[in-house]
Amino acid sequence: MKCIIIGLGTYGRVLADEMSALGHEVIAADSDASRVERVKDICDAAFQIDACDELALNVLPLKKVDVVIVAIGSNLGASVRVVALLKKQGVNHIYARANDYVHKSILQAFDIEKILIPEERAARSLVRQMDLGVKTDLFRVDDTYCVYKFYIPEKFIGLHANDLHLYEEYHLKIIAVKKKKKVQNFIGIEYNASVVVNTTEDSQPLEPDDVLVCYGKESDFRKLCRLL
Repeated sequence: MKCIIIGLGTYGRVLADEMSALGHEVIAADSDASRVERVKDICDAAFQIDACDELALNVLPLKKVDVVIVAIGSNLGASVRVVALLKKQGVNHIYARANDYVHKSILQAFDIEKILIPEERAARSLVRQMDLGVKTDLFRVDDTYCVYKFYIPEKFIGLHANDLHLYEEYHLKIIAVKKKKKVQNFIGIEYNASVVVNTTEDSQPLEPDDVLVCYGKESDFRKLCRLL
């Protein structure tokens, strides 16, 4: 994938670092020279430009990448102006970071492909773990349904996945069980890794380090956690 990241604060810099590490072609841009300096060695190209300036923005190969990510968060005016200029240039795939719901509401008017709210996601994840008492990762499918990944609670240890009856009692469908297994890397060294196992195999009771992956409504998952 080829992408342009505009805005190299903490969020944009981490995006650039992670995407480059995964082998994607990354072009980074920011008006701050020190921020550009920090990513120039990890990106394919890095530009010090004021992306709010339409002429400066044209320096970037906007039509030759798969997506443009506007990672500007704190400066609402700059974020909105850059998105507006990208739309004017005919960029089809735009992701933009929003700081809050006002920011999000304004960006929605541009009908861009994805609005990112990292602070909200992090806060929701923390509150969910504190409230439910379960260490969980969540992928939201829509406003109602989610995919949940959580460590086996003490009450489930020793049981089998089929014995939990999560669908019958909580309308949660188990889609995977992950267990710690010894695996070998390409040079023959063994290490512990989480691997998906067949949930129909009754010979494998659930253990403390196992992870369940379920699909269902957040309200039903909340009921399960409170009863545990």
